[in-house]
Amino acid sequence: MYLCSIMTAKEIIGYMESLRNDEQRQVLMGFFKTGPGQYGEGDEFLGLKVPQTREVVKLSVKDTPLDEVPELLMSRWHEVRLCGLLMLVDKFAKMATKRLANDEQAINGRDEIVKMYLKYAEQANNWDLVDLSAPKILGQWLLLPTHLGDKREIMDVLAASPCLWKQRMGMLSTWKTTQQGDPSWCLRYAEWHLHHPHDLMHKAVGWMLREVGKRCSMDLLCQFLERHAHEMPRTALRYAIEQMTDDERKYWMNA
Repeated sequence: MYLCSIMTAKEIIGYMESLRNDEQRQVLMGFFKTGPGQYGEGDEFLGLKVPQTREVVKLSVKDTPLDEVPELLMSRWHEVRLCGLLMLVDKFAKMATKRLANDEQAINGRDEIVKMYLKYAEQANNWDLVDLSAPKILGQWLLLPTHLGDKREIMDVLAASPCLWKQRMGMLSTWKTTQQGDPSWCLRYAEWHLHHPHDLMHKAVGWMLREVGKRCSMDLLCQFLERHAHEMPRTALRYAIEQMTDDERKYWMNA
């Protein structure tokens, strides 16, 4: 099969399965914690590297209809699900340009992608799948017009979900709003998840707080830490203060 001929989900899956690398597969299964009791328990890999998956997306996304993507998102293979998510990222980006920001057809198209992303959110069941998709879909959507209703209500549903991956989606989506100078989304969900039990959320919260200090205001970050440093998980706190001086980091770690 020539790459340029890939258009349907079945063709994409078949091509990606033909690239299976058993040696790399074992490495990835260890790296993404797929063992019993680990956060990625039961996930299955083909052994493809991310650039290989991106190449499939690059050469097929233009000709692959949106309604083919759910079959990719429901795949047993981690890399195929990543392929589906990156297709959504690519399709969303094409409708999120400055020229199309207020275009009615583009708004409807972006909303369809967001609805699909949320519907299959639990299929993004590892941190890389979330991190490579949530900021560029949900995060960008937060900055654009929509017909889906109250954005905060939609994002609060993710935050309140018992699913770790949905919670991380909501937290990582604040990266885009913070980059554009609006720290309110990050501060809301950082406080929401302040006592989360999982290390992956501690890292996400600290990382996004660090971006507030870097992109918006270090004073604002310090105000948040004044209120919460004493109760924050150590991992979250360490991530949040990475951009500070040695003396500042020592101060907050002893808070």
